[in-house]
Amino acid sequence: MGLVVLLGILAFVIFGCVCVVWAARGGPRWVRGVAWVTTGLGEVVVALAKSNKRNSRSNSSSDDGD
Repeated sequence: MGLVVLLGILAFVIFGCVCVVWAARGGPRWVRGVAWVTTGLGEVVVALAKSNKRNSRSNSSSDDGD
């Protein structure tokens, strides 16, 4: 079941990337909408990853003092 979910997520990611490339070449309006959502979600993921990285570094440095 978990594999099916991961394959579904992978399919959505690939579809989103295809739409980003297609929108850059002047695709239809719905493709530009999907590309906008895909780009926005990508930025959110990057921001969360940076936040988690900062939090893990600050937590590990505070744990070293014990």
